[in-house]
Amino acid sequence: MSSFRSKIKRRLEQYLELDADGIRYTVMKTILNARKITVDFLYDVLSKKFDVSHKTVASMVGYIHSKLGILHAYKQSYKTPIVYTLRDEYVELVKSVLRRSTNCQIVS
Repeated sequence: MSSFRSKIKRRLEQYLELDADGIRYTVMKTILNARKITVDFLYDVLSKKFDVSHKTVASMVGYIHSKLGILHAYKQSYKTPIVYTLRDEYVELVKSVLRRSTNCQIVS
């Protein structure tokens, strides 16, 4: 594994280690399963299970995009929301980290 990929893997592991209530795990699992998300879509998913605000979800997606670097952001026009896509080269990496996460939930 390249040095760059190992850094991303370690950042993702650290991100999930700080997950006290399962929100981060759910975010990563949703991104992995959906592959394309918007903040609104993720907020709809998370608000059913957790007490989160739209700002909180937007902040989490922004952190994952900028610090973890596993998402690609695309905006078709200024009127449309930003669509975040899980980069193909990190799909298996995310799956493996989620499998080993402390939540011990199986990822398909």
